[in-house]
Amino acid sequence: MMKERIALLALGAVILMAANANAAPQVSVHIGIGAPAAVYVPAPPPPPPPAVVYAPPPVPYGYVWRPAYYVWTGYGYQVVPAAWVRPPYARAAWVAPHWQQHPHGHGGMWVNGYWRH
Repeated sequence: MMKERIALLALGAVILMAANANAAPQVSVHIGIGAPAAVYVPAPPPPPPPAVVYAPPPVPYGYVWRPAYYVWTGYGYQVVPAAWVRPPYARAAWVAPHWQQHPHGHGGMWVNGYWRH
């Protein structure tokens, strides 16, 4: 494409010089510049996905949430999964299992979860 433009420009210059052979010598050069080069503009990033909101399951009437905990079985620990449970009596509160330090600082013991008044 570029070679064709140069050849056409040279041909045009020769024709002009031949047409003006009897006239006063005159040289004219024209350099044509094509369309500007394409400019790369990156597209903006896509919008973030909508936030996913996880709603907790509805609370069954008369039940309380008891979180998961571990129980020693004599051979190893076993996981008791979390669940909605019905308290054994009115106004009972679940006390999660925990490690209880001895009052005098000499060791401690594991206390399993239990229902408290």
